[in-house]
Amino acid sequence: MRFKMLATGLLTLGILVGLAGCGNEQKAQGNTKEKLVVQFVPTNNDGSMEAKTKPFAAYLSEKLDRDVSVTLATDYSTIVEAMASGQVDVGIMPPAAYVQAKDMDAAEALLTSQLGAYDRKTGLPTDKLTNTFKGEILVKADSNLKNLIDLKGKKIATLSPNSASGYIYPVAELKDAGIDPTKDATLTTVNDIPSEMTAVLNGQMDAAFVFEGARNVFASKFSDQDLMKDLRVLSLTQGDIPNDAIAVQPKMASQLKKEIKDVFLAMPKDEAGQEAMALWGHKGYQAAADSAYDTIREYTKKASE
Repeated sequence: MRFKMLATGLLTLGILVGLAGCGNEQKAQGNTKEKLVVQFVPTNNDGSMEAKTKPFAAYLSEKLDRDVSVTLATDYSTIVEAMASGQVDVGIMPPAAYVQAKDMDAAEALLTSQLGAYDRKTGLPTDKLTNTFKGEILVKADSNLKNLIDLKGKKIATLSPNSASGYIYPVAELKDAGIDPTKDATLTTVNDIPSEMTAVLNGQMDAAFVFEGARNVFASKFSDQDLMKDLRVLSLTQGDIPNDAIAVQPKMASQLKKEIKDVFLAMPKDEAGQEAMALWGHKGYQAAADSAYDTIREYTKKASE
């Protein structure tokens, strides 16, 4: 009798364990998709971007059917470090940052972003899209500076040395013009473009290195001033700068790469996607060609010489 009871108990226990095992297996098969971490570099550091990451994370979570966390990089170098250390799965990367990560085998570009193009004469936006942009050197509208050579001995606001338009391209082209701004001028690294503009407007700086169209992008942050009238473009870089890259970890599963690529390509087609893209001013995406970023390597070498 005791043996029968023991056997019955063991059989019951076996069934329960089996059911539990099946449940765990079903759970594992049903929802074991790893969490994705997405990171991007904000265009300004005023604190407003943090709140905007949540709806973007929710959008990606729904589209990719997995938990997605969206984080902000503090600067250009931190997103490279995050990709290299494997802390970030998807990077929305400025061109120079992407090249650094790519050369460390820490990033693979799936897509290149498209931006709204600008009329080079008026500085106003057009309805065309472009895969590249220029760097701008801004000065006060009433400044007596007329050309690149006039920047010798002047005070210039820049972004991080890892910024293509905010440092690399203008520094390289000033060297081509016979001025080494690292020796023949005073360069001051500033946190963001609105701060650069403010420094020029109040006379602290004579010029600022920014991206093409910056006056339009940040006009709303200067409600008491008309940036198109108060600042003018001293010079546009001759070289074209490739747009941001949507990059992933190179060892990511090919199916997941495809899913991420498809989600970004579809963003312009729905309102929520368009709102997400607006975080970086993106208007669309195209398949990436890594060779398009070779110019970054050339300019970076020239700027560091």
